[in-house]
Amino acid sequence: MENLIVTTPERTVMEHVDQPVEPPPADESVPACTFQVKNLSIWYGEKRAIDNVTLDIASNAVTAIIGPSGCGKSTFIRALNRMHELVPKTRVEGTVLLQGEDLYLNDVDPAIVRRRVGMVFQKSNPFPTMSIGENVVVGLRLNGVRDRKFLNERLEKSLRMAALWDEVKDDLHKPGTSLSGGQQQRLCIARALAVEPEVLLMDEPCSALDPIATAKIEELIYELKARYTIVTVTHNMQQAGRISDYTAFFYIGRLIEIGPTTKIFTNPTDRQTEDYITGRFG
Repeated sequence: MENLIVTTPERTVMEHVDQPVEPPPADESVPACTFQVKNLSIWYGEKRAIDNVTLDIASNAVTAIIGPSGCGKSTFIRALNRMHELVPKTRVEGTVLLQGEDLYLNDVDPAIVRRRVGMVFQKSNPFPTMSIGENVVVGLRLNGVRDRKFLNERLEKSLRMAALWDEVKDDLHKPGTSLSGGQQQRLCIARALAVEPEVLLMDEPCSALDPIATAKIEELIYELKARYTIVTVTHNMQQAGRISDYTAFFYIGRLIEIGPTTKIFTNPTDRQTEDYITGRFG
């Protein structure tokens, strides 16, 4: 009698995760890449949160990182601007190249990396003691910019890019916390854009917002990809399908599959990806 094969999600994943992610067919055009991540592993103390991940992130496109809670999504995107180093006892192996430059060389200043790679968090976090205007330009001031004309120009430009200028232009002196939740999140996006990063990371930027505010953020993301490379974490499969050009599925700290979003959602290569997207687990 043949042995039965247990096809639980965990068993199926572990049968597949060690297989390399297949490159696109030769006839597909290969997009320009902003990030090249090679054999990246991250530990928090003794716990390995990211396990040997290798992938490229396309320029001027939106890449969505999906997967169940605890699979390493947030740790991965924080590794792209070294934010994860703020957690004690963190250890990294592997390579993260930004435009061909290794972000983890000993002589690379993490503060410089974080200026080049901006980040918007799950919960909007305007500085409560600062006005709307000061919230936007605080990063420039911390970098030593004092020219008032320049600051005012960058303030307006950043708020316009965040689709917030018309709503707050007469209230720039009011506290940032006086805005609605969706406006506060767009304020945080404006703050990230003010220092003119090359990349914008978003860690579930819409999870605390209502549908109307979420729609505005999604529209904003679509518009911003013309200027920026965007990497976003989301639990919302519908949102990933709406806003992203590429999707990467993570499970148990490993990259299971990455590809164009339309392919991942309609014809994934890996059975585990299909099971997650269709709601069989996760």
